[in-house]
Order: sequence, then C-alpha cells, then structure tokens
Amino acid sequence: MNQFVFESRQKQFLISAMILGLVCLLITFFTDDAYHSRFWSNILHNSVFFTGIGFLAIFVLSAKFLAYSGWHTIFKRVWESFSMFLPIGLGLMLLIIIGIWGHFHHLYHWTDKAAVETDPVLAGKSGFLNPMIYTLFTIGIVGVWIYFANRIRKISLAEDREGGPLNFIFHRKLKVTGAIFLPIAGFSSAAIIWLWIMSVDAHWYSTLFAWYTTASWLVSMLALTILLLLYLKSKGYYTLVTDEHLHDLNKYLFAFSIFWTYLWFSQYMLIWYANVGEETVYFQTRMNEYPVLFYGNLIMNFVLPFLILIRNDNKRKVGVMVFIAVLVLFGHWVDFFLMLKPGILHTIHEVMGHGQVLVEDAAHGQAHGEEHSSAVAGFSSPGLLEIGTFIGFLGLFLYSVFASMTKASMVPQNDPYLNESIHHHV
Repeated sequence: MNQFVFESRQKQFLISAMILGLVCLLITFFTDDAYHSRFWSNILHNSVFFTGIGFLAIFVLSAKFLAYSGWHTIFKRVWESFSMFLPIGLGLMLLIIIGIWGHFHHLYHWTDKAAVETDPVLAGKSGFLNPMIYTLFTIGIVGVWIYFANRIRKISLAEDREGGPLNFIFHRKLKVTGAIFLPIAGFSSAAIIWLWIMSVDAHWYSTLFAWYTTASWLVSMLALTILLLLYLKSKGYYTLVTDEHLHDLNKYLFAFSIFWTYLWFSQYMLIWYANVGEETVYFQTRMNEYPVLFYGNLIMNFVLPFLILIRNDNKRKVGVMVFIAVLVLFGHWVDFFLMLKPGILHTIHEVMGHGQVLVEDAAHGQAHGEEHSSAVAGFSSPGLLEIGTFIGFLGLFLYSVFASMTKASMVPQNDPYLNESIHHHV
C-alpha cells in the first residue's frame, strides 16, 4: 500500500487522546494557583517539545539533501509530515505570547517590570528579554521554518508528479533550498531556544545550551520516527522499509544519545569547573531539589540506550526498538521538564513574594498531610495531569502527521535516490 488511509478508528483514538489532554489541562487550570502557573507551564513544556520535533525533521531532511544521502528516501514522507506540525506549534506558542502581553501568566521573570527595574542582571538583558522581541522572534523564526518546510514539501510533491528516476532537477532544487535553510536554522534555533527555554532561568546562561536542547529534540524525533515506522509496517504500509533502515535509525538513536550525553557532561563540567555562582545555581537547584529526575534523566537517556543498543542485533529486534524508543521519547520529555519547571517555579515564588521555596519543603509538608502550594504540584515531578497533557499533545502531533500523510504517496515515486533506498544494506 502506497497511499495512507486515515482510518476512523485511528481518528477516534487520537481525538480521545487530545480530549484527555484537554481535560487534564482544564483540571490543572481550575485547581491551580492564582496565576495558573502549572497550566501555562504545561502548555509551554509540550508546545516547545513537539514544535522542536517538527523543526528537527525538516532540519535533518535538509542535511540529507546536502549529504547526497539516499537510504532514508523511502520513508522521507514521514519527516515531511512531521514538519507540517510547525503551523500548529506556532499557534500554540501564540497562546504563550498572548499570556505574556495579557499578564495571564508569570512563566518568565523578565516579564515582571518591577523585577527588571530592581534587578541589574534582568535590566542588563532587557534589550533581548522583553515581550516584543519574544513575539517578533517567535513569529518570525517559526514563520521562516514553516516557509521552508512548505517549500521542501511542495518541491517533493512536484517531483512525484513531474519528475523521473533520472531527473535531478527537483532534487537540485531541494539541495539549494536545504543549503539556504541550514545556516538560517542553526542561528535561528539558538535564538529561539534562548527565548523559549533558557530565559526561564534569566540569571543563568550557557553557551552549550542551544546545542544541548537541539540534541534532545533530535533524539526525540528519531525515537518517534522509529515508533511510527514500526506501527505503519504493522498496518501493512512501508513493506519496503526493512531491518536495514531500522538498523540505521537505531544507530542514529544510539549515536545521538551519546552526543546528547557529551553535551550534558560538557555543560555540567565547564560550569562546575568555573564555579561562578550565577551559573552553578542551575545545576545546584536540579541536583539538590530534583535528584530523582536529575539522575534518572541520565539513566533513561544515556545509560539504558547505550547498554541496550550497543549490541548490534538489538538494533533489529522489534521489542527492543519499541522499548528504547518509548523510553527515550519520554526521557527527553522529562529532560525538557527539568529545563523549564525549576526556573518557572522560582519565578512563581518570586512574583508571589514568597521568596525561593524549596521543593523538599513542599514534599515534606505533603508527607505529613499538610497542604502545600498548588504551584509546586506538577513542578516537583511530572504528575498524572502532566502525563495526560503529554498524551494529548502527542495525539495532536500524530493527528497532524497522519492528516499530512494522506495528501501524498507514502513512498516518493520519482526521487532519484529511491532505488538506492530500496536496496539499502548496512
């Protein structure tokens, strides 16, 4: 089968997942603190996570065009469909922007004018960290990503209609488009990561953070690709996708999990060695107040993938592939939780005038049956509402992907590298 059919059962399942996510968000909203901090932080967390996966799909495709890569060609429509989520991702980030301008949330300390006026660090960064730059960069940068994603998709579909196995005209257009996009993507993604994620800890900065976050997005995108291909094969699609292709995808998952860990360690080691207070507080907070998530992050995203995927035959076993891909996808979602939630929690307590409240204090009170600030719920660790929200966003992402896949043949018909991909051997 070369034409994907979005079955009603699949639609119902994904819509049910989205409804679950919406219900979890509504429960979060109505049981939250006065600023609805948990509600807004869950939207930010998942919007950033899935928008980044869509961005990395088009980034990897562009890199493949320039590298004269052919092995991925048979399933490249999956990555094209991932990138079609970007307009939805922009819409979700516009909700965050509306919340900033309407003072509906306090996710970022730099949005508090009183804090900027009294804090020399925030005042010094106010030329970049301000609502106008956040709005313009979000709309402008993600808008550019959407333009290139649509252009690559358009050329790819035109190649299906008008190209031929020996016709490289369309592929040259794809290479030119990818060559233009990659440097733009490299610089723009760093700026958007600083704004969306790093600025929740406005006093802190790291020159490695953009690389680290991008690697986390990349590994998540690869994990989701593996899971989707295995599912589609089980439904009778992608019969030409073999163990050879899945083996390479798992090699990528293995390699970039190590690369992510290299960046994690490099960032940690350099900050530890420098021992600058404004930088070490980032890791001190996460090690002391989130020890289970902090060390669990390394176990889920490095130790287990490394020990399991280092065996060559494990890269071809369906059960192992599913386990590792699910683990890594969830693990990097937790990674983004750790990037965002501690800084947002600190901001909430500063805005509330409580000073910095340690997560252990809240956990200690909870253990003795005492009520604790609702702002801490969903911040000390992902709760059921966070997981339900994640499932809802995943359902939205996959619904977008499946809807996009119905609009073109699943295997590109006239890509000059298709034959190479069909006969790919590791």
